Formats: sequence, structure tokens, C-alpha cells
Amino acid sequence: MGWKNILKDVVSTFKETVKELDPNKPGQPSQTVNRPSQPAPKPEPRYEEPVQRSDAEWVAYFREILQTEFAQYTVKENVQVTEVVGNVSDEFQLYRTRPRQAYKAEWGQPYSFVLYQDGDIKGMVMLGKGHSHDQNVKYLIARMYCKKLGRPYINFYTQMTNERNYVIGRIKKFGIG
Repeated sequence: MGWKNILKDVVSTFKETVKELDPNKPGQPSQTVNRPSQPAPKPEPRYEEPVQRSDAEWVAYFREILQTEFAQYTVKENVQVTEVVGNVSDEFQLYRTRPRQAYKAEWGQPYSFVLYQDGDIKGMVMLGKGHSHDQNVKYLIARMYCKKLGRPYINFYTQMTNERNYVIGRIKKFGIG
């Protein structure tokens, strides 16, 4: 017998064995076939719809978190940059295409919340719509003056869910609390 004939016999025997074990074949006793366990399908990633809140509702939500979780601080809302640093003008590089340019503090976006302890500023919390507020000159000016003071500037995007534990953890991460 040549190797081709041996191979034909092996394939033929295999096919017959498979036919005999076919669970769909009528008249077959049910058999349990041990197959290696397959990993469970991965669950679809859950996408949580952003929480739809008005600006006033976002402010109230953050106010409540700051007042209850960071009660050791005095919290002021909608604080003008000039109230924090005075009516000054300073040079910053806010954009790569514009090396050092003068920006007045009065041009800065008011801080959503400023946290004080014993009259000293401990950090600023800024609420903004979308990632584009990071590029808005008003927000950049506010951030740079905060940086100049050496205080944490913590921004939150209001199109995100901002779950309570996330907000608390993020503020604590910046050394507040």
C-alpha cells in the first residue's frame, strides 16, 4: 500500500467516525461531547449618555459636592480673575504661534468656584462646555493666572457625566481635601 492509500483510509475512517457522532443524525442517542470551554463573549462596552443639565443645574450640583465633601473650605462662586490677582496685565505664551503676549486679568473667564481656607486660596474649579473651552483665550488666561499663583486649577467638562465620586477624587488628586 502506498502512502496515498494509507492517507485515504485514515480520512475515510475519520469521516465515518464523525458521521456516527453527529448529534443531528436521526436515531442517535444524545451524547455529551466535551469541548474545550470557550471564553464568554465580552460584554459590549457601556456608553453612558452624558447627563443633560443646564448651566444652573451644573453649578448647583458642584456647589452641593463642594459644600458637603469639602466643608473645611469657604467656597465662592463666579469669581472674577481680577478679584483673585488684582487688575494686572502679564505676559504669557498661551498659543505656540504667539510667543509672549500681554494679557489682562480682566479678560479671563471668571472661576466657577474658588476654595478658600483661612483667607488663603487653595484652588479653583472651572466648569466648561466641551474640550473646546480649553482653547478659549478667556479660560487660558484664567488658568495662567491661577498657575502664576501656584494654585490648582481643576476643570470639568459639563458634557461628561461627572459622577460624584469622580468629582471628589479628582479634586483630592490636586491636593485639596
